[in-house]
Amino acid sequence: MRLSRLLSLILAAFLATIVTHASAQRDSGPVEEQPGYVPDAADEQLSPEFEKQVVSYRTNEAPGTVIVQTSERFLYLVLGNGRAIRYGIGVGREGFQWQGLQRISRKQEWPDWTPPPEMIERQPYLPRFMAGGPGNPLGARALYLGNTVYRIHGTNMPQTIGTAVSSGCFRLVNNDVMDLYERVPLGTKVVIRQQPEL
Repeated sequence: MRLSRLLSLILAAFLATIVTHASAQRDSGPVEEQPGYVPDAADEQLSPEFEKQVVSYRTNEAPGTVIVQTSERFLYLVLGNGRAIRYGIGVGREGFQWQGLQRISRKQEWPDWTPPPEMIERQPYLPRFMAGGPGNPLGARALYLGNTVYRIHGTNMPQTIGTAVSSGCFRLVNNDVMDLYERVPLGTKVVIRQQPEL
């Protein structure tokens, strides 16, 4: 009886440590990009909450609108009739989160990556240019947001989905960003919110 109680306490402490570690990782600070790293299929497996799925979603926005909920780490594509496709995303870390209204101004398959000077200053090891491909930090697709430097894009670091680590862009696993890319045309309205709407 005492042994089973002791094992229960040890297991509870172990699980609490895992949950605390996972919560800390969700809001971790800067993560160094890994240009050239190519994730395998196992890397692309998301925890169930961040997998693409159709969910109930109340909004006054028209079908086809993209809504980014930064605090929730989700991007919603409004379907109408109280439904949306929900994608797990990685968002900007502390000091790099923003909100506003944009439109998709450009779409690119396997985009090239040119880190801005500010990013190179923070991470001097980064290449000054990287051609599109599986090891590119922008992943398989990019949807450019208005005239800003921000994008909705894929990633070669799927483990960052559900975290706040980027320099302000919104990242999805490659399969999800390819799905979104096919569903939304140029000019699509994108609403970026930091807090949920009541």
